Amino acid sequence: MTATADPQFEKKASKERYFSFVSKADSYFKILGLSWVTPVLKIAGGDNLKTNGKEIWRLLCVPLLAIMLFLGAWGYMAPKVQTSLGAVPGPVQVWEQFQNLSDIHQRQKDKEAAFYQRQDDRNATLIAQGKDDKVKFRKFTGAPTYYDQIWTSLITVFFGFLLATIIAVPLGIAGGLSPMISAGLNPIIQIFKPVSPLAWLPIVTMVVSATVTSAEPLLAKSFLVSAITVTLCSLWPTLINTTLGVASIDKELISVSKVLKLNTWTKITKLVLPSALPLIFTGLRLSLGVGWMVLIAAEMLAQNPGLGKFVWDEFQNGSSQSLAKIMAAVLTIGLIGYLLDRVMFALQSIFTFSADR
Repeated sequence: MTATADPQFEKKASKERYFSFVSKADSYFKILGLSWVTPVLKIAGGDNLKTNGKEIWRLLCVPLLAIMLFLGAWGYMAPKVQTSLGAVPGPVQVWEQFQNLSDIHQRQKDKEAAFYQRQDDRNATLIAQGKDDKVKFRKFTGAPTYYDQIWTSLITVFFGFLLATIIAVPLGIAGGLSPMISAGLNPIIQIFKPVSPLAWLPIVTMVVSATVTSAEPLLAKSFLVSAITVTLCSLWPTLINTTLGVASIDKELISVSKVLKLNTWTKITKLVLPSALPLIFTGLRLSLGVGWMVLIAAEMLAQNPGLGKFVWDEFQNGSSQSLAKIMAAVLTIGLIGYLLDRVMFALQSIFTFSADR
């Protein structure tokens, strides 16, 4: 006789597998900022409606309600505030400018594609006529669009953040392992950590101008000024947290490394870094946030063609649409800052397995 599977047992096993999958997926939802998906899936699987309903209300409905209240208050109060450029734009006007900036970007990309197509056709004709010496390749020189400027800002902040990380992490490890080095770093940190990017900017500008003398440098001077300013302002959170993380590791681990006679490199990579990674990533997240804030001010004054320059140009432009464009840029800056933090949180979750939402 063939044994027949118990339907109730199969149903229970299937339900357990489902909830096991939901529990595993929950960590990914947290990384993406979609924690509310977990209780929705639990309800779909037949879990307690009241308990999960409260979680959905807290994680999804309350934030959406707060956003709606903010937009309503903004839309109501904005027309009542008059400026030299007219009334403060409300959400509708700002959204229209988002669409307008997207349309401008698309038109510019169409012009660029047409330019390169004409150039390719012209060069192909010259080659067919045997006039290879007259073939020329020119770069499209149209003004950067809003999305081009966003991309420039992202490249600049990551370049400055990378430099800050390269400087801060080794110094932090050294400071955490050596009380003498930590004592030496402490006054430097306390003096330079509060310095505003507006104070660093003229110094960095003069140094870059004096050292980068090539007519066509590999990296534009304005880009270097913005990136180095980001570096100088954003390295401190990583330096402080790395020092604290390394200094806080279990002393028994250091004793074990001495007993095993591990060399410095092995001790750092196998014992120190794994234990200090949670605090190091906390510092990195803070540094990236600081760097993104600093970048906008640096781009305004260095005139690096990023979001900061876009805001400054619109302020100087003074058209009836300028204020709405500036507010669109402010929202963009905030959203990108949030996404950058999510990226760092994801990396922290992957490498430390101990990140909290």
